[in-house]
Amino acid sequence: MQTWTLTACAVLALASTSGCGRTVLVEEGSPMRTGPQACIRVYTRIDGEWVLSPDRVALPEGWYLVPPSFVGGK
Repeated sequence: MQTWTLTACAVLALASTSGCGRTVLVEEGSPMRTGPQACIRVYTRIDGEWVLSPDRVALPEGWYLVPPSFVGGK
């Protein structure tokens, strides 16, 4: 019984971590907002080039995420 309980707990723990890799598609005209404790890698514009951050950045809750069409330029 103890082995079954440990196995069940391990399966549940692994299943809960896989949710971080999901992608949710949002319609083009619909911006999104960050939720609590958002921590992601971001692109920054350096000398006209988009560069991905090497580390995750904590974003404040409520910041807007918009599709590229909302932003002028390339």
